[in-house]
Amino acid sequence: MAKLALASMLALLAGGNAVAETLNFDDAAAGTSPAGWTLTMTGKGEPKWTVETEPTAPSKPNVLKQSGRATFPLAIKRDTFIRDGFVEVKFKAVAGSEDRAAGVIWRAKDANNYYVVRANALEDNVVLYKTINGVRMSLEIVGRRGGYGVSTRVPSGQWHVLRCDFAGSRFKVTYDGKKLFEVEDTTIAHAGMIGLWTKADSVTLFDDLTYGEIN
Repeated sequence: MAKLALASMLALLAGGNAVAETLNFDDAAAGTSPAGWTLTMTGKGEPKWTVETEPTAPSKPNVLKQSGRATFPLAIKRDTFIRDGFVEVKFKAVAGSEDRAAGVIWRAKDANNYYVVRANALEDNVVLYKTINGVRMSLEIVGRRGGYGVSTRVPSGQWHVLRCDFAGSRFKVTYDGKKLFEVEDTTIAHAGMIGLWTKADSVTLFDDLTYGEIN
């Protein structure tokens, strides 16, 4: 069973207090699937989510690894139900010839309806999307017309931190501790689940998934 550690700290978020919980997968046996998750996909394919031992893990010994191939592999944390809060994860893009991506999702109703922000090591950019009825659409950045996300280096084989703070219709994206952009969207206004995301043939490692709800 994956280890869920309750962080004994309060994080300031959008003017409110949030209690953070961190999941680091260290209580599960290598090669197994983490308990409490729906391991699925948007689209078609065969995703493969497994807990694995990883010597470079930020929180040793384990990580959650996605090594299958699907349109958009998803790992959804079933017992989460958050409208306003944050989700953050440490990730390492390992391989992938078509894509080399890592993302976090929030306000997920199911595998076909959610918000996602992802970093891509082949494209060197970070983009925020909404997925509605299985169709993914990128969202415009506040204060800028047009374009596609933000260009930023996402080196493969290195650990990075991707985070989104979400409250109401405003979403703030932070990458490696630097605020990149904000997005405004009202499509999914209800609370939902959080989780992890990749694309196509991405082989990606995840650790220290941290999330919380504004009190």
